[in-house]
Amino acid sequence: MKIVTRPRVYLVGRTQVDQEVVRQFLDEEATTWQTDGETGSELLCELAGRVCYLSFGDKQGRRSNHDYLTNIIAMEHGSVLEHAAWSFIVTGVSRSFSHELIRHRAGWAYSQLSQRYVDESDAAYVEPDIIAANPELHDIWLQAVEMSHGAYVRLAQGLSEAIKQQYPALPIRDKRKKAREAARSVLPNATETKIFMTANARALRHFVEYRGAPDAEPEIRRVALAVLQIMRVEAPALFGDYDVEFLSDGSGAAATPHKKI
Repeated sequence: MKIVTRPRVYLVGRTQVDQEVVRQFLDEEATTWQTDGETGSELLCELAGRVCYLSFGDKQGRRSNHDYLTNIIAMEHGSVLEHAAWSFIVTGVSRSFSHELIRHRAGWAYSQLSQRYVDESDAAYVEPDIIAANPELHDIWLQAVEMSHGAYVRLAQGLSEAIKQQYPALPIRDKRKKAREAARSVLPNATETKIFMTANARALRHFVEYRGAPDAEPEIRRVALAVLQIMRVEAPALFGDYDVEFLSDGSGAAATPHKKI
């Protein structure tokens, strides 16, 4: 049985800007826009903010993309951050994690591994650090997981045979789905899942602020910090105000002076 203790976060998609159409807009408005922004997300957020105030050409003011967005964040003008979005694949996380993650709704989209279609006979399981650190508690956890896993395998096999006899005309895929959707009822929250998620900059900042906080659940805090690590490189003008503080147990927590943007 495979035990997982660390999540993996992959950035697989990001916002892009159509520079030609932006130039067309500027030409039609008889204005110009100078910026040193390099990433599509940061350019798009600056462009959205400048449209609000028509701060182009002679009215442009701040020329640095970083300065402009830093000011936007300081002013709590968070709506312009909603235009830039990123997509991630997260693996090595538990069903407990995904139950908490999907509470974040505004600005988010999710696609998660389906236990109705995917055979979990070879599933991995996520063990909390606080349990793994104690041999006695680890044994209790492992025994419970092994029992649940064994029950799933036996149920899936038994249900497959029963469904073949009860629904002989049912397509093979539907027979498998019918067996797995019932057998999954015994799987624990520790079962590893994989989830595809997309979120805009404002939603990601909210996620990092609340789920990266010292009192957040350890597994989701670890994912929040992994997302922050990626975003500080991906979009420093939008996430560079965050610091990672180390707690007494050696784990990290996110902190920023600009909250609830």
